[in-house]
Amino acid sequence: MADSLPDLVDLKPLPFLTEAGEIDPSYEKRIGVYAIFDQHQTLQYVGYSRNLAISLLQHLVRQPEHCHGLKVHTIDRPDRQLLAQIQNHWLTGQNPPGNGESQKLWAESINVRDYWTPEEAAAVAKSEPGDTPKLLKKIARRLETEVLAKLETRGVEQQIRFNPKLKEQGLLDIT
Repeated sequence: MADSLPDLVDLKPLPFLTEAGEIDPSYEKRIGVYAIFDQHQTLQYVGYSRNLAISLLQHLVRQPEHCHGLKVHTIDRPDRQLLAQIQNHWLTGQNPPGNGESQKLWAESINVRDYWTPEEAAAVAKSEPGDTPKLLKKIARRLETEVLAKLETRGVEQQIRFNPKLKEQGLLDIT
């Protein structure tokens, strides 16, 4: 089967963002496997998605400093087994950080607990249970401002909206 799978080395390298500072709109609702590279063309993450545009935007929000290059292979129909086979084929002999020790940073919502200040942690620890969501939302908003500033520095022009309900849980992710 591996003989019929696309090889990562054979795919054309693409910029992560268009000249307009956005994820390529042609990826909207496209199914495929993708490899993300940093500014030095070092492989950072290999994943697959039923909506490439959303997945790529999530990775950009979570890891803006590591999302500079891209290689993509799209398919026409959802086939999780085929997508996983291609992903595994691309990962053979490689261990990018996003598929290893840093997987949580690439694949999960941003958790404010990983980034809060000691003062913020103490405030949450001392808060009444009913006040905790408000405090987590406040910390999430601070972190959201920092993330948006990083994205602006990267030249991202795309509109990004974070899920307001997740902020009360101390999580940041796009809607």
